[in-house]
Amino acid sequence: MNHPNLQVVDHPLILHKLSYLRARTTPTKEFKELVDEIAMLMVFEATRDLVTEEVEIQTPLEKTTARRIRGKKLVLVPILRAGLGMVEGVLSLIPGARVGHVGLYRDEESLEPVEYYFKIPPQPKGRDFLVLDPMLATGGSASAAVAGLKRRGATSIRFLCLVAAPEGVDRMYRDHPDVPVLTAALDRELNDHGYIMPGLGDAGDRLFGTR
Repeated sequence: MNHPNLQVVDHPLILHKLSYLRARTTPTKEFKELVDEIAMLMVFEATRDLVTEEVEIQTPLEKTTARRIRGKKLVLVPILRAGLGMVEGVLSLIPGARVGHVGLYRDEESLEPVEYYFKIPPQPKGRDFLVLDPMLATGGSASAAVAGLKRRGATSIRFLCLVAAPEGVDRMYRDHPDVPVLTAALDRELNDHGYIMPGLGDAGDRLFGTR
């Protein structure tokens, strides 16, 4: 199946850690650590296209030119609550990144996501946004979060998840073909209850010990 918006980041270290993340016997503490570590490894690819510029620096021996990221800071936008589990891993590599938050719940009648909280830094145009959620299942929450960013002026957006279902990737492409989706694994399908198969269970419950 062709997914033109999708990039699977299948580095051996990521695949190794993902195998433990999927295992039902992995305890909460280790699950959190694995989410952090996988997010940290994936952010190398997620930020590959950030624009850099030349700067002059003084080494201990002489002046030289080096490259630094140009423009406004990267903004991480975790989708509450499971997306919070990916923030620290990214911040460990990019401590200067700002962090916004998006809260969504599913309306019981329409089954569509409803925004209840949205906070991002001012002047979103020109910033690079990285939306974080461990799982891309139906794609409803991911699409709504990206739509919320666009309404507020964001133009450079990427979506980063650990596992994705084809249905969610397709939804994102239909709604936001300009937004790249990066995942560690494209799983088989959604089951009748909307869970990714084989998946890793409910990421929020496993992160926060509420299962």
